[in-house]
Amino acid sequence: MIEISKLSFGYKGSDSKKILNDISMAAYPGEITAIIGANGAGKSTVLKNICGLLKGSGDIKICGKNIKNYNRNNLAENISYLSQDTTSNALLSVFEVVLLGRIARLTNSVPDSELIVVRDVLHRLNLEEYASRNIGELSGGQRQLVFIAQALVRNPKILIMDEPTSNLDLYYQFQIMNLLKEITASEGFTTLVSLHQLDLVARFADKVVVIHDGGVYNYGTPEETLTAETFRDVYRMNTEIVNKNGAAYVIPISQYTI
Repeated sequence: MIEISKLSFGYKGSDSKKILNDISMAAYPGEITAIIGANGAGKSTVLKNICGLLKGSGDIKICGKNIKNYNRNNLAENISYLSQDTTSNALLSVFEVVLLGRIARLTNSVPDSELIVVRDVLHRLNLEEYASRNIGELSGGQRQLVFIAQALVRNPKILIMDEPTSNLDLYYQFQIMNLLKEITASEGFTTLVSLHQLDLVARFADKVVVIHDGGVYNYGTPEETLTAETFRDVYRMNTEIVNKNGAAYVIPISQYTI
């Protein structure tokens, strides 16, 4: 579980202003919580504060314990973080990339138990046939799945992913979100993702946090948060919301001007 109370953050400098201001929210085990908002709203900044990559004011609790009381290794044991940038020029195989999620560096004496865990994760994600291939030879969607495998192989309590479906075609967007939905429920993960594709948010998220002007504009289920008012105020768009097969679909109508 993730609990955030009055999180504020701004980069140091005389001209800098707060990117986040009194953010309070929670994310629960077995649920996908999506953070949405316009470009530059601070979605990635929230995620990096939770992971300890940035340090703002306020309180962040991971599994009931304040993040200030975790050391780096303890935090890494609980959280797997996937950043937006999953490009890789490393001359490593898919198996080796995933294995690095379990060990600090590659050696000739990796325990068999670690190799078994990697094979199990590759099997679960249908990546076995790519195990010996160089990571750089894969498509963007395949590579994204490999880095998700690297995150899962750590057996974390919390999955944090910054735009895991960015730059992917529809097939891989749905494949990845279906996978996240399945493993979040089956493993009891607390899964927190930032997303721009609002149709995916409507279909796969259990809870939604809307960030606007550095604060929480709205928090709740997709039905409660993905409204015409949200798109007008946050995205400056007039929209029509169509509900079909239990999910909301956003139809852009026109730009909203005051």
